[in-house]
Amino acid sequence: MIKMQVIGNLGKDCVVNTVNGKNVINFTVAHTEKYKDSQGNQQEKTTWVDCAYWSDRTAVAQYLTKGKQVYVEGQPEARSFQRNDGTPGSSLSLRVRDIQLLGGRGETAGGASSYQPSASSSPAVGNASSANDITEPVDDLPF
Repeated sequence: MIKMQVIGNLGKDCVVNTVNGKNVINFTVAHTEKYKDSQGNQQEKTTWVDCAYWSDRTAVAQYLTKGKQVYVEGQPEARSFQRNDGTPGSSLSLRVRDIQLLGGRGETAGGASSYQPSASSSPAVGNASSANDITEPVDDLPF
């Protein structure tokens, strides 16, 4: 399996659709890289990634608004096509498996939150008898 991770800002509000009885949240993430060219001039390159999050947990959709910074992870798919004028084109899309809300314009870094798409992927769900038994924060990051 190929896995792709993207951190970027949403270009517009997400759209929730139903396809063959299943919910899908569609949104676009822009990732901008800054670099210097061979002459030393500052350059920017923005890559747009079309994202499809197939899930019955559509509550996250209200937070996927234009300008919000997100982390998305999933399986990439590159597509080639021919434009109406005959020139070739390509697009990059992502079938989202995990999404985390990182913030947005005007928000502080401390306001980050995450959304776990399924109970099976969350280590917080399990055989814990009570919340008092948890002595340290549950986090799947090693640091």
